[in-house]
Amino acid sequence: MTTLSAYSALAERFTRLYRYHHLHAIASWDQATMMPAKGNEARAAALAELQVLIHRTLTEPGLAGQIAAAEDEPLDDMERANLREIRRSWEQANLLPEALVEAKALAGSRCEHAWRTQRPANDWPGFLANFREVVRLSREEAQRLAEATGVRPYDALMDKFEPGMSSAEIERVFEEVKGWLPGLIRQVRERQEGETVLAPAGPFAVERQRALGLDVMKLLGFDFDGGRLDVSVHPFCGGVAEDVRITTRYREDDFVQSLMGIVHETGHARYEQGLPRDWLSQPVGQARSMGIHESQSLSFEMQLGRSPAFLELIAPLVRRHLGEQEAFSSANLARLYTRVQPGFIRVDADELTYPAHIILRFEIERALIEGEIEAEDIPALWDEKMQAYLGVDTRGNFRDGCLQDIHWTDGSFGYFPSYTLGAMYAAQYFAALRRQQPDLDAQIAAGNLAPVFDWLDRHIWSQGSRWETGELVERATGEALNPAYFRAHLERRYLG
Repeated sequence: MTTLSAYSALAERFTRLYRYHHLHAIASWDQATMMPAKGNEARAAALAELQVLIHRTLTEPGLAGQIAAAEDEPLDDMERANLREIRRSWEQANLLPEALVEAKALAGSRCEHAWRTQRPANDWPGFLANFREVVRLSREEAQRLAEATGVRPYDALMDKFEPGMSSAEIERVFEEVKGWLPGLIRQVRERQEGETVLAPAGPFAVERQRALGLDVMKLLGFDFDGGRLDVSVHPFCGGVAEDVRITTRYREDDFVQSLMGIVHETGHARYEQGLPRDWLSQPVGQARSMGIHESQSLSFEMQLGRSPAFLELIAPLVRRHLGEQEAFSSANLARLYTRVQPGFIRVDADELTYPAHIILRFEIERALIEGEIEAEDIPALWDEKMQAYLGVDTRGNFRDGCLQDIHWTDGSFGYFPSYTLGAMYAAQYFAALRRQQPDLDAQIAAGNLAPVFDWLDRHIWSQGSRWETGELVERATGEALNPAYFRAHLERRYLG
């Protein structure tokens, strides 16, 4: 009987873990889309049980010796990178007790499920009843991770989503953005005052919007043999690389947001579908970070999807599915999708005001996790920052204020910075791509999207987690993250 090498034994274990995560992902997608309301308690218990099983598989005592032994084995570069990611997963899991993992999973399922009815009811006090427990458990998790790793509690949570990034670096970048963004918003809004923008005349039947979305997904290269489109309260991309599930939500009086939401989630999906197939069951075959994941959705939505060239390409599809009207000219669609108007809802925000929504959430959740504020303090702080950053009054409007997002319901603190990091990465990618393809916009308008997909596949999708984030970005673009590209992109699109 042949004895497995230490590395091979670890690879087998992580294949098993990947299958557990597969089941967790599909059950979670069903919980958010298809599951009847009365199924939530049982589903929450089942998902928590699966989380415990995953945790136990990662924390068996013999793993420490296997990882140490594998370090001394002859491995190629990809295997060495995989071992690095295996060690990272193992170290994080061993810092948390099983009871905390289970309790947090249960509290998150309970809070998220109740939020679905509490948000439309504007019921902040009802939400707090569950949310306090999510915050308590998230703080405990953050404290345990921080004590073991020597970083701030919030940084310890953020590291799960954006390995290697610190809140000090995020704060530095965000303070820089806060220095120029308000003036740019004012300048663009003044410029747009003289523009005529035709509002599309609805209603737009959901089945027609869905058909339009499916056609745009085909144009964007989504593999329908390996995924599907559904509806959820909050749009997301879930499932697994072999079976990607994306969702959107529809309004019959406005197709604009649901269509671009589909473009956004298709970007996430193409990343998953493009990950290295031979390595999918291993950590090195997974997406690098949430900032890199968001850079893919924002490459699709912001860099490509809202560009005049892409809107010229899809304008005939819009007219085919939604009818002939002047508002569906490519020029008017471009004005619609670049209209700057501060508003309540993050996922509906224009490209220019969106970073303010992220900065607000970052500042609030960091203060919450580090004990500077309590859950009860969130609405007042939210109102203050929305007024200061966007001039929007949210007092008493919890539904369109601090209850609007799903992320905090399950304790996903540290996730929000990934959105603006993703926008910055995406701007940097496209600057590099345009240096290689000066006629990129003409190719897009002519229907040739291959240069975009080929570049992303070669530099990002196919690389999985082979490189740590900074090296991945530098290999792709020639330099580390440089927020100047983001500002230059916004100024060129809105003032150029």
